[in-house]
Amino acid sequence: MGPINEKALYELVNELSLEYFGKPFVDEVTFNNRLRTTGGRYIPTKRIIELNPKYVQEMEKSEFIGIIKHELCHYHLHIEGRGYKHGDNDFKQLLRETGSPRFCKPLPSQKDGYKYLYICKKCQSKYKRKRRVNVTKYRCGKCGGKILLRS
Repeated sequence: MGPINEKALYELVNELSLEYFGKPFVDEVTFNNRLRTTGGRYIPTKRIIELNPKYVQEMEKSEFIGIIKHELCHYHLHIEGRGYKHGDNDFKQLLRETGSPRFCKPLPSQKDGYKYLYICKKCQSKYKRKRRVNVTKYRCGKCGGKILLRS
C-alpha cells in the first residue's frame, strides 16, 4: 500500500465505518509516528483514532484495514456508552461481528526483541536478553561458566 494523506485516511476510515458499522465516522483520525508497538489507538477523552503510518508502508492493505476496524470498534462502543475496552464482552462481540483482529501482527522492521547477547566462556551457550545482566553476579545455567556480553 502506497503513501496516504490525512484526507484520504479520513475517507478510508469513514468508508469502513459505514460498511461494517452502518454509522459514519464524525471525529478525527491521524497518523502518529511515535506509536512503536501497536498499529493504532483510540483516545476516548478526545475521540481521536491514531494510526501507525509504518503499517501502511510495511504491511498489506488488509492488515491496515483490520487495525482501522479494531479502532472503530472502540470508537463506536464508546460513543454508545457500551463496554469499549479490550476485556469487555461488548467489545469482543463487536470484533467477532465485524471480523476485526484482536491484535495486530508485528512489523517486519522490528527486530526479534532482544538487545543483549550473552555467551558462556566455557560451553558457548547463548542467552538473549532485553535487559542488561550483571555478569559478575550471574553464571551460565548449563555449566556454571562465566558469561560475557557480546552485543
